Amino acid sequence: MLDFLNELLRENEGEIKELSYLPNERLPLTLGDRRAIFDLYCTNEKGEKFIVELQKTKQKYFKDRTLYYSTFPIQEQAVLGEEWNFKLKNIYTIAILDFVFDEDKDEKVKFRYDVKLSDIDTKKVFYDKLTFIYLEMPKFSKTEDELETRFEKWLFVLKNLNKLDRIPAKLKETIFMKLFETAEVARFDKEEFRSYQESLNAYRDLKNSIDTALEEGITIGEIRGEIRGEIKGEIKGKIKIAKEMIKEGLDISLIAKLTGLTAGEIEALGKD
Repeated sequence: MLDFLNELLRENEGEIKELSYLPNERLPLTLGDRRAIFDLYCTNEKGEKFIVELQKTKQKYFKDRTLYYSTFPIQEQAVLGEEWNFKLKNIYTIAILDFVFDEDKDEKVKFRYDVKLSDIDTKKVFYDKLTFIYLEMPKFSKTEDELETRFEKWLFVLKNLNKLDRIPAKLKETIFMKLFETAEVARFDKEEFRSYQESLNAYRDLKNSIDTALEEGITIGEIRGEIRGEIKGEIKGKIKIAKEMIKEGLDISLIAKLTGLTAGEIEALGKD
């Protein structure tokens, strides 16, 4: 999100160095008023607010909705219990749309709309702290080979992520590799996610143990010996369990799933 916002808003913001996520549910000021639930809501190191909405289906009053949502971070800046001069920080509402507004259909190429309060006659910006950016993704038609800027790469990913069966060569950058990894984890079912978390926890536990051992002066060779011993013990335990399962006549695929051994290893144990 930090990289995406920097590419999107660099001309307005310069470089955003830090982002903090905020609760995405904003409660109304009075009982009975409507609440707002943002897709993503964050703030930067300067206290500026960013609402990011991803809208798949067409909505008749979507512009009204984004305007309504922007009122919440405006109201939140009010200072209670002391004098306040009404000075506000910048607020950005970014809408990533999987549709095109009816009034924009004749604009075949223009897909980005930056909106601020402006004077009708002079066309000059009258107030620059409230910004709405609408990205009509169906109009973005660049192929992988046509991508030139980092921003275009972000748009390509946002539009095509669910359709990609490989990582495009032009997107083999650290930030996009991280994105693809995150997207891959997001597709896990409950069992796959549980297995992934266990593997991740085991890795973190092992790394922490190694770091601690190194700090205490234990050599890499000694650490390797200890790890080998633990691994051998774990494998012996799995083999013992697998043999018992084979005796009970359990299916090879089930034994493999429960022990982590391969089907070939289990077949070899069966022959033994």
